[in-house]
Amino acid sequence: MTGRDPGADHRAASPLELLFDLTFVVAFGQAADELAHLVVDGHATEGVLGFVFAIGATCWAWINFSWFASAYDTDDWLFRITTLVQMIGVVVFTLGLPAMFESLEAGGSVDNGVLVAGYVVMRVAMIAQWLRVAVQDPDRRRTALAYVVLVGVAQLAWIALAVARQSALGFFVCAALLFVFEAACPVIAERRSSGTPWNPLHIAERYGLLAIIALGEGIFGTVAAVSALVDQQGWSTDAVMVVVAGVGITFGLWWTYFLVPSGEILTRHRERSFVWGYGQIVVLGAIAGIGAGLHVAASVIEGHAEVGVTAAIVSVAVPAMVFSVALFALRTYLVREVDAVLTGLVAGCVVILVGAIGLAAAGAPIGLCLVVVTVAPAAVVVGYETLGYRREAAAVERALA
Repeated sequence: MTGRDPGADHRAASPLELLFDLTFVVAFGQAADELAHLVVDGHATEGVLGFVFAIGATCWAWINFSWFASAYDTDDWLFRITTLVQMIGVVVFTLGLPAMFESLEAGGSVDNGVLVAGYVVMRVAMIAQWLRVAVQDPDRRRTALAYVVLVGVAQLAWIALAVARQSALGFFVCAALLFVFEAACPVIAERRSSGTPWNPLHIAERYGLLAIIALGEGIFGTVAAVSALVDQQGWSTDAVMVVVAGVGITFGLWWTYFLVPSGEILTRHRERSFVWGYGQIVVLGAIAGIGAGLHVAASVIEGHAEVGVTAAIVSVAVPAMVFSVALFALRTYLVREVDAVLTGLVAGCVVILVGAIGLAAAGAPIGLCLVVVTVAPAAVVVGYETLGYRREAAAVERALA
């Protein structure tokens, strides 16, 4: 385990990495379902707080594995077994999400015991991997041992937080501080040597695959919404509009996500990887949030919600805004240029989404409002393909110079 070639061309995700990613299908789905449940029951604040924590923790577990694998995936029996252990940890973590959300809804102390237990399982395997690197890669031994110490300290802090059984306010304040420490750990460890040999093209592909997994929530949410509508009134114009809207939103987000060649830019500017990698958590969370919003729409259509059409459209439109703004910010950070056309497209996207919320507040049908939401990413795609792609190609070329 002396490290992979960071400059290897055509480095693709391995079958083991793809298998590992399947555990996150369930994690994203569980987090989105719990958010939708709390929003439908009128506990949006608690739901959003829990969702932000759940997505942050889910993505961080994936980041820990994926960046390590990009640098040190030997695909031997020991690497496979430790990956199996990490997959078990992800499943345990996911099983703890309902209890955490229920405790937020009920008030009192936050129940994060099972979540932390899942992380303990993952972290034991991760520390074992870093110890193996420390033994077999002398040039990066200091970095590997730094990861061992920092990851261990972080995990002990999470265990202490679980034992303390804090109130919601105390829990989220402590959790925010711990997330800051967690985010600082790779920055500190990587500076102990020349850095781990992760592959930029490979890591960009890995994030793209995780984004597609998160986009699956949009399809699930669409099916839930249409099923509710069809069960209630049979196939109708509204049902068709919801199908078009749900699939259209998902497709538009997919198209938009892959507009920027992140891997090529990271190959030229490896130092930009930390902000880009951490910023992806916001993008991925927004994608999963849109899926949750479509689940809320399904409950509103069924008449089983404490909230109305406006809340359902807000649940879809606000994550879509977050996605668009966050993705544009990451693109700007990578190329180090603010493009007037792209800025206008993102601003127009936000205006359209606000308009969809306004239509819902004015009493428009939910199907029509969702179609308007679909127009937002579609407008960005059309604008980019007709006006912005040449400008973007030139900006990327300058970034690679």
